[in-house]
Amino acid sequence: MSTVDAQGRANLAPFSYFNIVSNDPPILVFSCNTPEDRPAKDTLKNVRETNEFVFNLATASLVHEMNMTSMPIAAGLDEFEYAGLEKAACHFVKAPRVARSPASLECKVFKVIKIDNETGGPEVNVIFGKVVGMHIHPDFLDDHGHFRTALAQPVTRLGGAEYAISQPTFELERQFTRANESTY
Repeated sequence: MSTVDAQGRANLAPFSYFNIVSNDPPILVFSCNTPEDRPAKDTLKNVRETNEFVFNLATASLVHEMNMTSMPIAAGLDEFEYAGLEKAACHFVKAPRVARSPASLECKVFKVIKIDNETGGPEVNVIFGKVVGMHIHPDFLDDHGHFRTALAQPVTRLGGAEYAISQPTFELERQFTRANESTY
């Protein structure tokens, strides 16, 4: 996720727990654990200050840089520069996007939910963002305008230090659609 603070300084950090949870309105969600060494991650602090963030798809070609942005560097230092990533401007939010990412979603905060740890550990904040802008590199669109996931090679975190590249992909016939056609 990329953000800026109230002074306009960019921040970039990887987040494993994210998803699209609604298409109307388009809502993206990610969770932000509280680190043990400070009261809040820079991303959460920036989201609270600006009510904006950008989701940037992490891919096989960006995995080294993604890992670099997980380093706990001092607040206000630019992870884009630290990881050698070029910024690209967004249309509807102040935060920049990762220029090399095949897909970036500009988001405005819809809601933040704090989840207290039941055993007294650090809290978790779940951030819901309404997608207000989208950047898809044209090389990753098929003839129908659909995103070519296999070509993008998104990186997924499996747990701990284990990651995977989402390949090969496969398709399944949607049973609900088939049932709908035959019964209604």
